[in-house]
Amino acid sequence: MFGLEKKDARLLILVAVLVAFAPFILNPFPEGSGLAQFNAGYPDLMQRFVIFGIFAIGFNILFGLTGYLSFGHAAFLGVGSYAAMWMMKLLTMNVIPGIVVSVIVAGVFSLAVGWISLRRSGIYFSILTLAFAQMSYSLAYSVLTPLTGGETGLQPKITDPRILDAALAPGATPKANLFGLEMGSSVELGMGSWLFTFNAGYYVAAIVMLVAFYMSIRIFRSPFGMMLRAVKSNQQRLNYTGLNTKPYTLAAFVISGMYAGLAGGLMVAMDTQVGAERMFWTASGEVVLMTILGGVGTLIGPVLGAGAIKYMENILSKINSDILHTWFAFLPDGLEDFVVTLIYPFIGKGWHLTLGLIFMAVVIFLPGGLVEGGQKIAKLFKRKSPVDDSPDGKTTPAE
Repeated sequence: MFGLEKKDARLLILVAVLVAFAPFILNPFPEGSGLAQFNAGYPDLMQRFVIFGIFAIGFNILFGLTGYLSFGHAAFLGVGSYAAMWMMKLLTMNVIPGIVVSVIVAGVFSLAVGWISLRRSGIYFSILTLAFAQMSYSLAYSVLTPLTGGETGLQPKITDPRILDAALAPGATPKANLFGLEMGSSVELGMGSWLFTFNAGYYVAAIVMLVAFYMSIRIFRSPFGMMLRAVKSNQQRLNYTGLNTKPYTLAAFVISGMYAGLAGGLMVAMDTQVGAERMFWTASGEVVLMTILGGVGTLIGPVLGAGAIKYMENILSKINSDILHTWFAFLPDGLEDFVVTLIYPFIGKGWHLTLGLIFMAVVIFLPGGLVEGGQKIAKLFKRKSPVDDSPDGKTTPAE
């Protein structure tokens, strides 16, 4: 199917099904209930799931296959975002040109950065990428203000030329669209106490994510992917054989940067504004956490890691002491206050502490990330075939 092996085809179908039915899967609790706080089926968060999934998939092609750890991938995310925004300001609010140009510009920029950074390996490579990312952030924040908007960022204005679009009515707001279908348009479906939202922008981003995921599978299973694994295994040995590994690592770096640019372009398509904070070093660190948490070198791991971190960022961070008191109101007053005091540091503004503890546990007990955890759980429930100890009439030599 699509040139994939059965196992990979099943994985692609599984991801497609999960993405298609995400509005139902992410809204398990009825509206108005105490547990509705944990629902994640609203458009903005679902869009973040798939967009940062693309970002992490691309990063995994570099880090997971070659072992080169980049601390500056947010630079390509930001460059892609700015490129898409300028397409919307100069050309059209249709998201297609913006997304295409964001991939191209990020690819060219990553080619320049990779050509210099890949002259070193190990921690020196990581520091070089971090330096490029911070220089890009500083340029976007202060030096290139006419192009980037500086501290305030960029967003479409009614006075922008947009040479391919018709003139807007006075007072109208420019909105991103796909051949007239606005990215912010949604349809709501009520079923009893449940309310499900189907957003156009989410499904556009989800389709792009499925294509990106399919491409990553093809890269992983290709001879090119095998060569990248060989680089990760022992690059020095490959060099001793006379094989020049730099074109392969540079290609992986550029592909990874183009994935980041694609994610940046989609972020602008979903939310038509961009600022320099997308290029800050913390954004680069976030994608590293996503990949390690989900499972480095696995296919679906980065998507799971991105979803887990974005879920905690948007759900756990919104839980405050009042909500905790509501949940534990059935306890005696003294015990209720004690439980709330015990839990509160791990939620709200302290959600990073929860993320840190989870990350530590994964690194220590599940080096393969959430994917390894899922595999171990599957093995527990897998039925073992009975062993037949009866003789089969054949003899095997002793070893």
